Amino acid sequence: MGFLRRRWRALSGVAALAAVFTLVPAVGVFAEQKASFDPGDIISDDSFFNPNAMTQADIQKFLAARPCKPKDGVPCLSRYRVDTPDVAASPERCTALRGQRNERASNVIARVAAACTISPRVLLVLLQKEQSLLTAPSASGYQKATGYACPDTAECDAKFFGFFNQVYRAAWQFREYTVHPGDWRYRIGKNTIQYHPDATCGTSTVTIANQATANLYNYTPYQPNAETLAKPTGPAGACSTFGNLNFSRLYNAWFGSPLAVRFAGFVPACLIYTGGFGCEPVRPFDGG
Repeated sequence: MGFLRRRWRALSGVAALAAVFTLVPAVGVFAEQKASFDPGDIISDDSFFNPNAMTQADIQKFLAARPCKPKDGVPCLSRYRVDTPDVAASPERCTALRGQRNERASNVIARVAAACTISPRVLLVLLQKEQSLLTAPSASGYQKATGYACPDTAECDAKFFGFFNQVYRAAWQFREYTVHPGDWRYRIGKNTIQYHPDATCGTSTVTIANQATANLYNYTPYQPNAETLAKPTGPAGACSTFGNLNFSRLYNAWFGSPLAVRFAGFVPACLIYTGGFGCEPVRPFDGG
């Protein structure tokens, strides 16, 4: 993993994992919607790190409800199946996963979310943000599902192609940012963040409020400029990037505010990772 971490730093100063969909407005998912966007507080830690936000059945039902027009003869994500490999535990990041034959996409998402302590809602939004995989899937989209190792400034690394690989590696990477925040460019506090891969488009100082928001910037290292915020569905300007704005708007349209928290005033250590691999599900009171 050290080789890959060094290589990502070289691609964009620290970590250029953003896919080309960073530069494209999201279309066909929601009506014109101008929910407020704070570049320093895109999603709460609780919303980002909650692996219990959806069950596998919830995910399957959600996928089946999406309007879907596939390309290239591929199935919609609700009907997509794939053979998955055994994956060894990655200390401090993800627990081990056992491979399955003909596994549903919804099951892949649920199992990876649980193994890496990432919300399945985050993974669903990422799949749409990067490749429109929920509404307009394509053969190429399944290969590059989460945009992992697909920087704006270079070709994708084909050894990470494949739906399972993409979902797992994105979740793993979000956890890597969390357990080694000092290794990555964007951290909690004041950061200089570009508006576009073209540095001449400028920057501004953003105060990142939490680790979840830092994770999104390390994965997609740009913020929307004023023109993009004013026209969130396009047309794109010369210095427009939509990646993190699309993430916020998609999450809001599908699941409500990404800033919501279940635990007002604190986030359990088991979510932020200082306490381990995720929290035990809260069981309803049975009256006993």
